[in-house]
Amino acid sequence: MLDANRSGTATVSPLPAATEPAVPTAAPVPPAHRPGFAARCTRAALSPYARLSLLIALLAAAAGCVLAFEPQRLLTHGWPPQLGGAAAAVVFAAAYGLCTVAFVPRPLLNLAAGALFGSQWGLGTALTGTVLGAGVAFGLGRVLGQDALRPLLRGRWLKAADGQLSRHGFRSMLAARLFPGVPFWAANYCASVSRMGWLTFLLATALGSIPNTAAYAVAGARASAPTSPAFLIAMAAIAVPALVGSVVAWRKRHHLRAR
Repeated sequence: MLDANRSGTATVSPLPAATEPAVPTAAPVPPAHRPGFAARCTRAALSPYARLSLLIALLAAAAGCVLAFEPQRLLTHGWPPQLGGAAAAVVFAAAYGLCTVAFVPRPLLNLAAGALFGSQWGLGTALTGTVLGAGVAFGLGRVLGQDALRPLLRGRWLKAADGQLSRHGFRSMLAARLFPGVPFWAANYCASVSRMGWLTFLLATALGSIPNTAAYAVAGARASAPTSPAFLIAMAAIAVPALVGSVVAWRKRHHLRAR
């Protein structure tokens, strides 16, 4: 621009320098936060496979305790004389439940319940122990094993069993308890991996276990008289469902293979 000064000469004034827009500077990036050693250990301890390993260790320890204490001696040596009445029934029901978690066969425990407490009390204690043991096994499998085992359900038979238990839980579990074709512990842990609910599982277990448990309890109570009508009826009640279950499983084998 031209400016006139007092001497009359024009001078050129410099143009104002163009101001550049300020470029916002990025905030300093904090270093990536790495979890500490304790946090990594906690995460590893709570991982699905760590919990599955804990479940396997617990079951192995329980099985070892059963082999060491030999609960089948109840059939030969009887119940300890220090316990009697209702206290003995409560202790037996609790021991029954823990033994089923440790893979002790229920028929052996049912016979012992009948031999120790008679038909009625034997049925009550055995049924209580059955529901207790099933609930403990279901809870252990659901909390410690479900997350690790569900991704492994890729086989055709495994998918069919999982779908059946998830969609028709009460009916499937009731049939598994009524017909002694599926081991008790296997049904418990298979149900825990599926999406079956707690109430459905326990109710079907309680109702479906009554006939078979009652038959074994009566057989145990009348074992000293093997020719009595009660003993013979009990043995027939044990054999007939086993035979029917075998026939049904044989007829359903093609249906499972087709899935």
